[in-house]
Order: sequence, then C-alpha cells, then structure tokens
Amino acid sequence: MSDAPAIAVRGLTKRFGGRTVVDHVDLAVQPGRICGFLGPNGSGKTTTLRMICGLLIPDEGEGEVLGLDLRTSRRAIKQQIGYMTQKFGLFSDLSIAENLEFIARVYSLDNRNARVEAALERLGLTSRAGHLAGKLSGGWKQRLALAAAVLHEPRILLLDEPTAGVDPQARREFWDQIHALAREGMTVLVSTHYMDEAERCHEIAYIAYGVMLAHGTTDQVIAASGLSALEGEGPGADRLAAEIEERPGVAMAAPFGTTLHVCGTDPEALRAAVAPWAERITWRAVPPTLEDVFINLMRTATDGSVVEQA
Repeated sequence: MSDAPAIAVRGLTKRFGGRTVVDHVDLAVQPGRICGFLGPNGSGKTTTLRMICGLLIPDEGEGEVLGLDLRTSRRAIKQQIGYMTQKFGLFSDLSIAENLEFIARVYSLDNRNARVEAALERLGLTSRAGHLAGKLSGGWKQRLALAAAVLHEPRILLLDEPTAGVDPQARREFWDQIHALAREGMTVLVSTHYMDEAERCHEIAYIAYGVMLAHGTTDQVIAASGLSALEGEGPGADRLAAEIEERPGVAMAAPFGTTLHVCGTDPEALRAAVAPWAERITWRAVPPTLEDVFINLMRTATDGSVVEQA
C-alpha cells in the first residue's frame, strides 16, 4: 500500500453569501483507513466532503485526492470516488436489481450483469433483488445505497451520515461491511453523530463552525483534550447533575442510569467540587469518554465566520 495519503487537503475554505462554512481545513487520510468526520449540524462536514469529491470548488486551499489535483482533476477524481448521501437518492419505483443495473449503465461498466449479481451477493440483497426500493425499510435502503456507491469499485468512499434512523443491528452490519471494504484497501471518510460509530473508525476528525479542532486516533484525541473524569455512585447520585455542574472546576456533569459522570480539566478542582457529597456518594476516577471531549469542544468553540452586511 502506498505511503502517499489517499486524501491530502490543505487550507480548504468555502464561503456562501459571505459566510465562511469551511475555514482553512487541513486533512490527510492514508489508503485503507476509515476516518470518522464529526461535528454539530451546520459545522461544514458535508461541504468538506463535497469539495473532496469534486462537487464543489474551494474558494481557497489546495490538495490531492488519489494523487490528483483537487482543482484541475475533478472529473478524474469523481470517477474513483463512491459517495453515499444522507438522503436516499435512488429510484423508489425501481427494484433493487434495476437500480443497480441503472448505476452500472451510468458508469458504462463492463460485465454489468456479473457486477450487479456480485453486489447483490456481497450486501445480502440477492433474495430481495426484485423488491421495489421505495418499499424497503431504512436498513435495506442503506444496503442498497452502499451497493450502488461501490458498484464501480471506487478507491475512496465518502459516507454522509449513512446510518441516521437505522436500527442498531443494521448499523452494526453496515459497519462490518465498511471494515471489509477498508481491509481490501478502500479509503473511507464517514460523517456521523454516533459516538460508538466514531470509536469504530481508525481515526477521527472533529470540525465546528468550519474549523478543524481535533484529528487523530480516539486515544490521541481524548489524551489531547486534557480532561479528567469522575464517576459517582450512591443514593441519588444521578439527581445531582445540575447542582454539581455549577461548581468551580466542573465542565459538565451527566447522569448515566443511577450514576453521575463528572469531568473537567483540573483533577484537583474536580475532586474538590464533589467533596461535599463524599459521605454518601462514592467517587472514583474513570477515563473521559469521546462524548466528553466532543461536548467540551462544542461548548468552547466559537463561531468565527463573518457575514457581510448588505
């Protein structure tokens, strides 16, 4: 596998109506890696994906995708990328097989019948090949959309919140497929709001207000956050969240069942904050979670975009 990144963008910037939606984003992803792209709604994730796959032209910045210039080789880049959008975009009045046959014709693929049969088999769609796409459940629509996105054997797969509204079993099966594709050398960039999905990625990147705030493995991002956490267990621990969150040194407090999860940047200040309840609540140090990190990033991020006045 090549040492050159499959995706390498520098200073990627996009503005709409005077508002900076993506603000000088740098991102490099190696071949065969799964990179989770996280951030709140409106953070610029989808816009970044669309610039990477050639659907949008950056206002500033440069980069290479599969060694091709992001600005001058957009057509060639598109041919080697599979893009699964958040909204189901296939034909509801065609069957599963007919949708895949249509996609095969769009890409002018050879051996179309064999490719469609292989895609149906791989995604477990063979028994439902004749079912209308519009009648499928969310999980089966997701499988069909993934089959369509990889039918032309792209080297990069971009997924925009692909599992929104899908049940846990279907999500797990989807992720098993994503890891199988990555093992074969496909590079995957996936935007998601689910922390358990982020933890299944090889690396994660967090963007807020168009600015990249964190990038690395889960362990690296958590370590770089500087957060410490305590878990409190005892009578009524889960009901203390609002009161403890107001204490100095506490960044956030959240109940988990009958326990209370508390975190902050100063371990000593955190211990002092929960000390008044030490007689009835047992506190123990626990690792901060990825959710702690992202909520803290969200709370501390500021909107630096500028809207021009008319």
